[in-house]
Amino acid sequence: MTQSNRPLRALALTGAVLTAAASAVLTGAGPAGAAIHTCSISGDRTQCAYVTGIDAGSHLAVRTAPRYSAPKSPVFGQYHNGDQLGLICWTTGDPDADGHGYRYWMRVDNGIGDGYVNDWYLDTGGPNTWKSQLPQC
Repeated sequence: MTQSNRPLRALALTGAVLTAAASAVLTGAGPAGAAIHTCSISGDRTQCAYVTGIDAGSHLAVRTAPRYSAPKSPVFGQYHNGDQLGLICWTTGDPDADGHGYRYWMRVDNGIGDGYVNDWYLDTGGPNTWKSQLPQC
């Protein structure tokens, strides 16, 4: 390799590394960055996920059906980033509240009752991960 080609090759290699890093960030963005894990809800072992993507000063409300017009579930409080919810099954419903068009909802459990949250706000790993781990409602 000639000395004049070395800077071009280094530049191309740097571009490839930056492209790969940007791709990893973009594919990690969205409904999930982690995956489902096992936890204990009221003493019972179950599949769980953490709440994520909630703006500061806001909270995730659990609904009685997979749509935002459904009433808030009376047996759930307000959930913030890092709070944990038990997962029962998945379904589809209204798109996420932030406008991404994401229509998957999780039926969740807190040991007292169940309700629904849009999966966009949980770190489940996304449909390619949880469809093999959770039944459809």
